[in-house]
Amino acid sequence: MALDATIVFTDLHGSTAVFEKLGNARATEAVTQLTAWIVRVSEQHGGLLIKTLGDGVMLMFRQRQAALTAVVDLQRQHVKTITQQPSANHLPIRIGIASGSVEIVDSDCFGDAVNVASRLCDLAGPNQIWASASVVAGLKELPGVSFRMLGPISIRGRVEPCAVHQIEWRDEESTDFVTMQASLPVDSQMGHIDVLGCELQLACGEDKRVFRAFDLPAHIGRIKTMDFVVSDPRVSRTHARLEWRNGSVVFIDASSYGSWVRFTSASGPDILLRRNECVLHGKGEICLGASFSDADAPRLVFEVRMPQWR
Repeated sequence: MALDATIVFTDLHGSTAVFEKLGNARATEAVTQLTAWIVRVSEQHGGLLIKTLGDGVMLMFRQRQAALTAVVDLQRQHVKTITQQPSANHLPIRIGIASGSVEIVDSDCFGDAVNVASRLCDLAGPNQIWASASVVAGLKELPGVSFRMLGPISIRGRVEPCAVHQIEWRDEESTDFVTMQASLPVDSQMGHIDVLGCELQLACGEDKRVFRAFDLPAHIGRIKTMDFVVSDPRVSRTHARLEWRNGSVVFIDASSYGSWVRFTSASGPDILLRRNECVLHGKGEICLGASFSDADAPRLVFEVRMPQWR
């Protein structure tokens, strides 16, 4: 039976480490309880359990808005819960969501939306929701929720890249989960060790710089007071800034002539930003003040390295 649906995959990030710390019996109980809770909350929003996958869950929704409401509710409730638990027990949820035509066979679900949602779940970071453009198209953003463009991302087994958005679900003031109360260790070469684990490597010709999450925001521009200086007349005095927001590095264009972003892993069109922004992930290039068709345009090469907690 074929129908239009929205597919949601969830995964418990860091479960391997939890099994190592707690032992098989306690960790299995924690994982089982959490996956059962994910199913209950999703069903309250109209979701249908398709199957469980160890520490993961696959669900189907007939309505995109219901699916969006469900995944935001899951993340908000779960983060409030784990802030009250010892760090050794933390199992952040990562979520992938995609919409499209699916085929139901013997209570299982098949189709492009299934493959895309599964892959986006794999790519998302802890506490993140990655959604295909087909999910967010035409939907109104919920209170405290925004859709942030990640750009085209190649999906394994799929010829065309998938346009992807990150669903930002945190209120700006709700940052308890990433707040550290203890003192931070010191690294002799890099200063404080970044407890968030994020590292952005940025290069333009011979100029190179590494930014940690606690270094952001950082400004890019032509004048010497910028955190990263690009001396080219096509670059605005204050061309762009980098922010650490909700677990991601965000590039925000503030220039007169725009910025173009190209991701190494994507074969789709370059992203043009004019007083707009996108989340940086993986590896790629940013062209400042002119498109990539201009061979002499100033280019930034970037790589975002996120924490590997699994």
